[in-house]
Amino acid sequence: MIYGSHERRGKVLPIGVNSVRITVEDTGVGIPAEFLQDIFEEYSRIPNNGSGNSRGFGLGLAVARRIALAHEGKIWAESKPGSGSSFTVLIPISQ
Repeated sequence: MIYGSHERRGKVLPIGVNSVRITVEDTGVGIPAEFLQDIFEEYSRIPNNGSGNSRGFGLGLAVARRIALAHEGKIWAESKPGSGSSFTVLIPISQ
């Protein structure tokens, strides 16, 4: 389920011949730097707009991390408050 009305963009780009990169970007409120290190942990939730309210259960990015690691891949996020966020998964391709 997707909440909000912010624009979302996604792309899948091959990186050489050994891996695939999947990036999903949004134009939402962004994630403050102090939360970026924890967002892939189970039940991690970020206060929404400073109001103290959060949506969801804090499991989505933790599941994405487990899937990436199960495929010997990597996942990371980049964000700037007020400018949105991007989430990238890098998965090796078996030969």
